[in-house]
Amino acid sequence: MTGIRLTAPAPGWAIEADVVVVGSGVAGLTTALRCAAAGLATVVVTKARLDDGSTRWAQGGIAAALGEGDTPQQHLDDTLVAGAGLCDEAAVRALVTEGPDAVRRLIDTGAHFDTTDTGAIALTREGGHHRRRIAHAGGDATGAEISRALVGAVRSAALRTIENALVLDLLTDAEGRTEGVTLHVMGEGQHDGVGAVRAPAVVLATGGMGQVFSATTNPPVSTGDGVALALRAGAEVSDLEFVQFHPTVLFLGADSEGQQPLVSEAVRGEGAHLVDASGTRFMLGTHELAELAPRDIVAKAITRQMHLQGTEHMYLDARHFGAEMWEQRFPTILAACRAHGIDPVTEPIPVAPAAHYASGGVRTDLSGRTTVPGLYACGEVACTGVHGANRLASNSLLEGLVFAERIAADITGAPAAAASGDAPRAGSGRIPELEADSRTVPLLTAESRTTIQRIMTRGAGVIRSATSLATAAQELEALRLTAATEEAGSKDAVPGVEAWEATNLLLVSRVLVAAAREREETRGCHWREDFPDRDDSGWLRHLVVRVTPDRQPVVRTTDGAAFPPVRALDPRAADPGNPADTAPPTSLRNQPADAPEEP
Repeated sequence: MTGIRLTAPAPGWAIEADVVVVGSGVAGLTTALRCAAAGLATVVVTKARLDDGSTRWAQGGIAAALGEGDTPQQHLDDTLVAGAGLCDEAAVRALVTEGPDAVRRLIDTGAHFDTTDTGAIALTREGGHHRRRIAHAGGDATGAEISRALVGAVRSAALRTIENALVLDLLTDAEGRTEGVTLHVMGEGQHDGVGAVRAPAVVLATGGMGQVFSATTNPPVSTGDGVALALRAGAEVSDLEFVQFHPTVLFLGADSEGQQPLVSEAVRGEGAHLVDASGTRFMLGTHELAELAPRDIVAKAITRQMHLQGTEHMYLDARHFGAEMWEQRFPTILAACRAHGIDPVTEPIPVAPAAHYASGGVRTDLSGRTTVPGLYACGEVACTGVHGANRLASNSLLEGLVFAERIAADITGAPAAAASGDAPRAGSGRIPELEADSRTVPLLTAESRTTIQRIMTRGAGVIRSATSLATAAQELEALRLTAATEEAGSKDAVPGVEAWEATNLLLVSRVLVAAAREREETRGCHWREDFPDRDDSGWLRHLVVRVTPDRQPVVRTTDGAAFPPVRALDPRAADPGNPADTAPPTSLRNQPADAPEEP
């Protein structure tokens, strides 16, 4: 344990549960529904409304071997290629073999995917896929449909939900086991101010951290809260340097900041071409799949052309689709483009890369267990090993679905309440007392958010170097020291959502930069201009990061490309970076402390 927590008022209320799920995307709601169906008292906490997470913004679809002639092995092969040597093959195999049935169960939950004239699921292609295996809904509104179905199921099941609530920190007992979370409920929530949900199992499904950059496809709520909470609790994170920049984001100007409109990879899957201002296709000859190369390759090619030609964007040309196809297949993208004065039916779309997806996150095993007993992670906040150095298109929704079911299976193996003969817990609970010796993190002002984003965009964006990363590290550290000085003088920064979000962004930014400085090569979506080549002899390995009690990132490398076992860390160990030989169990199941790693 680090003993670190955000500066915040002590909890003034508490409720009890068996499981608390933080996040309401495909990962969080699937986990919650499975746990509730098994009889566990389950509470869902979400930062805005239930349908406001990243899942709702997913356009392209969900990848699974559902088509005739396609197989999980082919899906596995494409995923491994995209991951540039750093995927955990056991995790990928679980994803692709369990994926098709998981999608069918999603359909049974109420999700409606687009179908062909024969009633079969309509499938398209995206970058890195050699077959049509992307199921979509509403043309280009897949995430919205999945969110609608899952939110409806949660409402029908009458799950207890706390909306408009920012989770602050993990509660743990004296032995470092999870006891729940503290949270702050904003305006329209069910409780006012800071409180707690006490539960022996906490599932982080908080989404990504795209808001560390100035321009991103992520919604404003994606401020890395789950990763920051896990780091403060002493958990390990891995592969955080691999931030995927989506190649085709609608270019709204060099100074445009905040959430940017995405132009789905599915547009290229249906035959759109990437061209420069003269209409020349520059992906031909760059990769065998041309515009459908993996995202890191396409993003680099676009950036390279921008630098060579001295321009701020390239173009995506799909005029040959015609009005009817645009209106029926991509109505959301068509509306977004027209809202910004661009008509894809008659003109090419200006596009440029923008931050899109975190391939790394809180390190987990194949059951979603982290190195903190009782703490699970799923979806974009997690690092399961599926994505490696670069996520394959449309594997994200599938990962959330498959690993949510695995987490629920692990938690419900022998529920604590059922094992003791008690009914599942619900209702009010004992208000927790925070550790007297815990260290509070000095808060940043709300204005620091923009400063962090600009530092990260300049220093750790699409193209990185030792110089740019060193500058970013220095500027971030200066922010941290300034916050510490101002906190001592009770100046400006006060506890509140904006200050907590900015403080979370600073922590995850510092860890990301620390990992990016360490990896001296170019691999996947990590591009070092001073180390332009992939170096398998030196860097076919993962970077694992923890923070020390004095809030400094400590980076270690694994021995090879395979993930080491995820074991709970012993809070009593002299070196908190070393896992205990006999780690306490990390789920509600009464499993042996030396249970073997899942194959």
